[in-house]
Amino acid sequence: VMAIISPESAPIKRMVQDARDKGLLIDATYGRKTRAVLVMDSGQIVLSAIQPETVAHRLVQYDVDEDTVES
Repeated sequence: VMAIISPESAPIKRMVQDARDKGLLIDATYGRKTRAVLVMDSGQIVLSAIQPETVAHRLVQYDVDEDTVES
């Protein structure tokens, strides 16, 4: 994950539309309102119905848990 951003601004909406046109969009909202846009290092864009802060917190928590398991 390179960035977790809010979908409200026009540049982000254009980025999402471009990804949709190129087949690089993953819609994980299950029909709910998009609250976060995740930009992946692979160039894919993921739409999420979860708040950006919550996604970021879960990623940090997952990373810490994964490091603990590997040690």
